[in-house]
Amino acid sequence: MGKVLGVIAEYNPFHNGHLYHLEESKKATGSNYTVAVMSGNFTQRGNTSIIDKWSKTKIALNNRIDVVIELPLLYSISSAENFAEGAIKILDSLKVVDYISFGAETSDISILDKIAEVLYNEPKEYKGLLAHELSKGVSYPKARDNALMMYLNNIRQLTNVISSPNNILGIEYLKALKKFNSNITPIAIPRFASEYNDTSFSGNIASATAIRNIIKNKGFDILQKLLPDSSYSVLMDNIKVGHTVPDITIFEKEIIYNLRKMSVSEIAQLADVSEGLEFAIKNATNSCNSIVEFLNIIKSKRYTSTRLQRILLYSLLGVTKKDISISKKCLPYVRVLGFNERGKYLISEVAKANPKLNIVTSVKKFVDTNSNKSLKLMLDKDIWATNVYSIGYEYDSWSNLDFTQKLVVV
Repeated sequence: MGKVLGVIAEYNPFHNGHLYHLEESKKATGSNYTVAVMSGNFTQRGNTSIIDKWSKTKIALNNRIDVVIELPLLYSISSAENFAEGAIKILDSLKVVDYISFGAETSDISILDKIAEVLYNEPKEYKGLLAHELSKGVSYPKARDNALMMYLNNIRQLTNVISSPNNILGIEYLKALKKFNSNITPIAIPRFASEYNDTSFSGNIASATAIRNIIKNKGFDILQKLLPDSSYSVLMDNIKVGHTVPDITIFEKEIIYNLRKMSVSEIAQLADVSEGLEFAIKNATNSCNSIVEFLNIIKSKRYTSTRLQRILLYSLLGVTKKDISISKKCLPYVRVLGFNERGKYLISEVAKANPKLNIVTSVKKFVDTNSNKSLKLMLDKDIWATNVYSIGYEYDSWSNLDFTQKLVVV
């Protein structure tokens, strides 16, 4: 049936850089089919997707993707490690994927693989260096970076490599491939013109961060040259009907309300809360009135803004340490959001290659027939997340969209 390319994405929103990545990936691998594992309505850095998952699916299917599979919420808003592991588990479970391609700030995948090897095997010397760095009171990501540079004895080269967001995720994908002993071949496509968190842009390329800022500032005339036509069209349609959720501040009153209502012990059960952070969170939410204020009160060298923002999202969506633990232990379902004709054939090949795989094309049918408690928990979280997300719409904030929204077929 030819070669199958896998990609892991948020498409928040899908822009020219994403299209470039897909075109280069297909050239490099000679793939005939492309499957995307995509975050839904909330994202890994503790934020909202600017448009809903079905709109993103429609755009992806119009731009070189054949099948879109939703990355369950418990992975999509988790740490880089759990985000990567969840997505790789799904791609590997399909039993038809030959390659995974990710964007990186370096084209040298060997250096990324060397780092992934250390993180996967955790040699004794590395663990000692990590413990020493953590004792200084810095955040875990910073301590890990310092320990890696010392262990690999290459501070000059590694400084730029391990501080770049796409490289960090790429390393986690490589580590997950090792963990699950996957036969999928990884390739890295270098980013160009725009860095991951750039707020500026050049020519027709801009980062998703820059594009979201442009949308917030209503610079719609600029958007047309930064997005493929179908992406621009779907995005503008959503803007016109009030179906965009610009960022997590849309829910800041609900978040502060939740945290004020919760006891300290309940906050302690939220994912990523440790080392007495629950007390600082409780004190901050008892005195602040916005997310910006909250982050300014608690942010420190030990607690990054991204980690804190994820915790705010966990409080909004009710995600606990136990939930994340369950997600780590189970093989997730394959929730298909949409496909084209080629994708329809690919799904049938997946079903043949792995007959026991839980392929979800109808949420109601899966809810009615599923007896796996872990998968029920994960799907319940996905459904609840969509119900919360739609509250952020300006108009028509319908609930239960996971039951009523049809598969996107292009």
